[in-house]
Amino acid sequence: MQRRGLLRRHQRWVLGLLAVGGLLAGLERWWWYQRERSQDRHILAAAARYGADPALVKAVVWRESRFNPAARGEAGEVGLMQIGALAAREWAEAERLPALAHEDLFDPAKNTLCGAWYLAKLIRRYAHTDNPPAYALADYNAGRSRVLRWIHGAGQTNSAVFLEQMDFPGTREYVRSILERRRRYAGTLALKTPPAPLPP
Repeated sequence: MQRRGLLRRHQRWVLGLLAVGGLLAGLERWWWYQRERSQDRHILAAAARYGADPALVKAVVWRESRFNPAARGEAGEVGLMQIGALAAREWAEAERLPALAHEDLFDPAKNTLCGAWYLAKLIRRYAHTDNPPAYALADYNAGRSRVLRWIHGAGQTNSAVFLEQMDFPGTREYVRSILERRRRYAGTLALKTPPAPLPP
């Protein structure tokens, strides 16, 4: 009889733990769902302004900062899309923005504008290839000089060969993860109406 009572208490305790675990898992999913959509307004506006694919911009934000506008990179990159000082300067010159400080790019709207501009520029650079975003993402992550090292033979236009020729496995994984995430975001962002483009 006593053993049965202990067994019941143990079962209630285990069920209680499972219920708490389920609640915590549900809260974590809800929190991530909210965070993942927290920057959509800025992403859609920036993508519309520069003719970039919003799903690709969002996938870069996911990979670079996990939607944290205060993110800082090891090499001084800042914000949602981890913008470096040189890209920020190029964007400011292209948009004729006086006195843009690199720290200004912690602002999500400015950061996504700069990042979408830069990404669109890189995609145009590789327009002659079968998959310009793959090349643009490699450039975004590893830099133009490394892309020039990998872009030989069939890799000049064939993205599958280009990815295999990379001697940076981290960049290859970076490109593949963003392209995969882009497919996931394409359906959710397509349902949203882009807002009017914001001024920089």
